[in-house]
Amino acid sequence: MADSGGRTAREREAARLERERRRGAQAGEPPASPPAEPAPERAERPERPERLEPLGGGFSLAEPVAPSRDVDDDGDPATGDHDIERASGTRRISHREGLASRRAPQPRARSPRGRAPGSRRRPRAPRQRAGHSWLGRGVALALLVLAVALIWFAVQLFQPFSTSPHGDVRVVVPAKSTSSQIGDLLTSDGVIPSSFFFTLRATLAGERSSLRAGVYHLQKGMSYSAVLTKLTAAPPAAKVSALTIAEGRRRAQISGLLHEQHIKGNYLAVTRTTTLLNLRAYGLRHPPPNLEGFLFPDTYQLIDPIKVSALVTDQLTTFKQQFGSLNLRYAARKHLTPYDVLKIASLIEAETPTAHDRPLVASVIYNRLADGMPLGLDSTTQYATGNFTKPLTVSQLHSSSPYNTRTHTGLPPTPIDNPGLASMQAAAHPAQTNYLYFFATPCRRNSVFASSYRQFLSLGQKYAAKHC
Repeated sequence: MADSGGRTAREREAARLERERRRGAQAGEPPASPPAEPAPERAERPERPERLEPLGGGFSLAEPVAPSRDVDDDGDPATGDHDIERASGTRRISHREGLASRRAPQPRARSPRGRAPGSRRRPRAPRQRAGHSWLGRGVALALLVLAVALIWFAVQLFQPFSTSPHGDVRVVVPAKSTSSQIGDLLTSDGVIPSSFFFTLRATLAGERSSLRAGVYHLQKGMSYSAVLTKLTAAPPAAKVSALTIAEGRRRAQISGLLHEQHIKGNYLAVTRTTTLLNLRAYGLRHPPPNLEGFLFPDTYQLIDPIKVSALVTDQLTTFKQQFGSLNLRYAARKHLTPYDVLKIASLIEAETPTAHDRPLVASVIYNRLADGMPLGLDSTTQYATGNFTKPLTVSQLHSSSPYNTRTHTGLPPTPIDNPGLASMQAAAHPAQTNYLYFFATPCRRNSVFASSYRQFLSLGQKYAAKHC
């Protein structure tokens, strides 16, 4: 097709190559090789201005742009540096295809690892291990529990909230009581809620050694500070009464004495068992039927009004101290337990009233036990039958009771009374004799001892005619 100047496309191409050759000659470049035979001309569409259309990531020349109208020296349009050439690898597309390419979503180029070129890689947050997470939660929970425990402990110890004391409680604090013992006593009476916190509060206040014994009139539900104020002040003098329990008295006799003095309480019931003594330490495999023998006789100062429980507590406490002072090595060599020694002491207490005869009576008991002879003591039969004032009958002397030492060998099952310290010492340290018999003289002024049955009968005839 001829252009507006009357030249064909082939002529224009030849003119262009000639101009490039001239420029190369002026610049000193070697002449270019002759161009390849151009492809046959195609019917060209009417020229219109070319537009750059997007194609993928670049642009293509969608429409041809009108060539410049400048002409060279030969009268041809001067393209030169102003000629617009189509980029290699591009193709001519229609207007409709350009619109479709603009509307369709274009895929983004990806890097080998799937990221768009030039995009920044987001920093990954450090992945926490499950163990560390649970450990942190556990530590936080432990701290919370500890904080709650400390708050509760402080509230219990210092009692910041007001208490509500009510009622009247009479508390007797024994002498030489420790702070923990006093705390237990106050807790059992309902004065304070906790012996532990009372002792700790007294320790923090420096008042453990300032607690006093005595009788106090307190209230239930008092605060620790209020109780410490009361117990560290000198209590008012309490009215006390002296109560004397003689040696050799039985539980039943002591109960009758208390009843005669109008002391309230069931002494027999209170003296069946106790937690103040470790009875196994005395050689008992099984608990005894009652506390006969452990109720130490003495004169006791008891706060009015006298309580049976207070008396029994003092008796057991005193027994533990007095009996614990004995040396029981001799009895142990004879294969006797501490409880056996207590039984022997009760027999000595019932058989003789004099201090001189006690070790001798003890020697008779030891010798008979060693020979396997029945003890033959009237005092045990009296305890079995309850006949303490009248002569024993023939049937009572032949009683099948295990306390009847005429028909049973060995010691009775339990002590038959509550002996004093002198009889305990005689039972632990008997005299070294050959005596196997003894009997009390008229009016029980002393006892007579014999080594044989013939000597015993002779002495019996001698003292039978004597009177008090």
